[in-house]
Amino acid sequence: MSTNIEFEGKVLEINKKDMLKKLVEQKAKYIGEYLQRRYVFNTIPFNENRWVRLRSNGKNATLAVKEIKDDTVNGTSEWEIEVSNFEETLKILKKIGIKPKGYQENRRIEYSMDSCQITLDFWPKIPAYLEIEGKNEKQVYECVKKLGIDKKEITGMNTTKIYKKYGIDLDKIKDLRF
Repeated sequence: MSTNIEFEGKVLEINKKDMLKKLVEQKAKYIGEYLQRRYVFNTIPFNENRWVRLRSNGKNATLAVKEIKDDTVNGTSEWEIEVSNFEETLKILKKIGIKPKGYQENRRIEYSMDSCQITLDFWPKIPAYLEIEGKNEKQVYECVKKLGIDKKEITGMNTTKIYKKYGIDLDKIKDLRF
């Protein structure tokens, strides 16, 4: 059975200009820029460490369950499928009684480097951060090193905890837009 572990680290409070320069220096491949829209849902039964996410980047839409074990690079599990239509999937979820607890937007600039997905994420009300996702923990830390980032700067915190770090309770914001 697959564990569906997501190997992902974040670097908080990045400087966009400096990070883009480092990515170009490392010959990272530019993938694109997106406005991501998402609805988040509680699971049934409720578990504060697990939630459902319906997300679209304007090209693709996915439905996922995320579960947090801890704040390490390998502390999150994710089960995700692509769905053909963001709005219709939302309607289906609502029809079966699963109502969103909130709507969220963020902007994302995506690159790939050495089989890692590297994104600069911009969310309302908080500083930009970098996400590095790989096939395993070693791969994530190799990309971190190539970008000149100290391993101690890496966190596996989820977005809710990042907002909490800045004194914002994301669970109390029903509509988060730019």
